[in-house]
Amino acid sequence: MDSKITIREATSEDYKLIAEVVCMAVGHDTSHPIYPVFEELAQRDHSQYSWHNTLIAEVGGNAAGAIVGYDGAMLETLREPIYPLLEKHLGEVLPIEDETEAGEFYLDSLGTLPEYRGRGIGAALIRAMSHRAFEEGHRRVGLIVDYDNPRAEKLYTSLGFQRVGHKKFLGHDMHHLQLTTTEK
Repeated sequence: MDSKITIREATSEDYKLIAEVVCMAVGHDTSHPIYPVFEELAQRDHSQYSWHNTLIAEVGGNAAGAIVGYDGAMLETLREPIYPLLEKHLGEVLPIEDETEAGEFYLDSLGTLPEYRGRGIGAALIRAMSHRAFEEGHRRVGLIVDYDNPRAEKLYTSLGFQRVGHKKFLGHDMHHLQLTTTEK
């Protein structure tokens, strides 16, 4: 079996994987009522979870995980499509705190399918999306991690991310971490 990790740009056909990864990132699985919201957003050209903002990891030609990232300055615009979909699928619009800001490229959602975990896929996706951000001219890459998830924080710090503050997101206390480019 080929265990080499390949990273590629997502296509619109990857929407189900993207939706699953976003669900994982917010602590749900595909049976949760929010999954169709993420499916619709992943298929759009312009949304927070659009396939345009996503990289896919493959192992042996099979999709194994994904990462979603975008310019933090675009959060408000990219988030606009979520509110009518929340109303449509959940019957309510949930309050959502801003987890990023202008001045950083934000790694929004990361996930590896269960059968591929422990192979370095998450790290490969983070490196690839960070490289993409720096190539686009961003100076900082940011993310948030739940206080109750030290294992994930250890991964991020092993890749060079450092704590720069904290944020609240969906009622959870989160560490705000950033990776800064050394290039001028």
